[in-house]
Amino acid sequence: MKVKFLVIRFSSIGDIVLTSPVVRGLKQQVENAEVHYVTKDKHACLVGTNPYIDKVHLLETNINHLIHDLEKENFDYIIDLHQNFRSNKIRRRLRVQSFSVDKLNWYKMLMVRFKINKLPKQHIVDRYLQTVSTFDVKNDGKGLDYFINDGDEFKHEDLPAPFQNGYVAFVIAGTYFTKKLPVNKVSEICQNIPYPVILLGGKTEFDEGEKVLSQSKGNVLNYAGKITLNQSASLVRDARVVLSNDTGLMHIAAAFKKKILSFWGNTIPDFGMYPYMSSPVSERLETEGLKCRPCSKLGHHKCPKKHFKCMEEISVAKAVQWIENNY
Repeated sequence: MKVKFLVIRFSSIGDIVLTSPVVRGLKQQVENAEVHYVTKDKHACLVGTNPYIDKVHLLETNINHLIHDLEKENFDYIIDLHQNFRSNKIRRRLRVQSFSVDKLNWYKMLMVRFKINKLPKQHIVDRYLQTVSTFDVKNDGKGLDYFINDGDEFKHEDLPAPFQNGYVAFVIAGTYFTKKLPVNKVSEICQNIPYPVILLGGKTEFDEGEKVLSQSKGNVLNYAGKITLNQSASLVRDARVVLSNDTGLMHIAAAFKKKILSFWGNTIPDFGMYPYMSSPVSERLETEGLKCRPCSKLGHHKCPKKHFKCMEEISVAKAVQWIENNY
């Protein structure tokens, strides 16, 4: 007899990737498990190729239409890994036993407003896995999953010849300004390394990438906003090393066990969202000792203090040295 689960995580890219150990654990460790997943339609590519997911349900514009379709599935359990208004509405309407993640919002508020750190020394992945502990699902130690169809990959032969023998993937993306390494820092790093660099990000980072490109010594390609997410993911997978802000491609890089140098601005690794089970040589660069940090659990579109020291004081020399040691 099948045991039918509905896993809920609407967004964002990184958060969805971080739920992959839960999906795999349910499918592999619960006898006769049938795993369904609900997310926003724009994130379908993140879960549609996952072999541990039996069916994907997409939120387009109307939550009630989605709930109507979900009601027909007769789920046994709901695993709510989002815990927001929409996921709570689904749980209320479906009326089946549910388990939800503790988002630690109270502890995050204490840290942001009063700099009182009561946050557990625990990654969000392990908190996600706690939601399915009732089913005796254990952490299998395999880390994150990310699956790309062959047709969705960036073709290696389309890279310029100097890049086909290896490159640095530099993820300049970030949902908020205060989570992004400034353009001048990105440029300085690129200027001080002898390796090819591919800049990755979304359409909003295109202009920033062009600035870095214009200041480069000819070793930079700007693919920010020019290619699909899965093409970017495949370039991350095949890179020698990955440099990244705290953003979705950083977690995709962790799924591929890459060597990651991550940059931390207004957010802190203590929130539990640092690269999970990436290469052992991965490191995090952050400006510690600032009284204003963290200033938000998510981010700001400009520095509230107007100095942006959390990113501006990150050492370029340390970044260059890490690249030299690990390329």
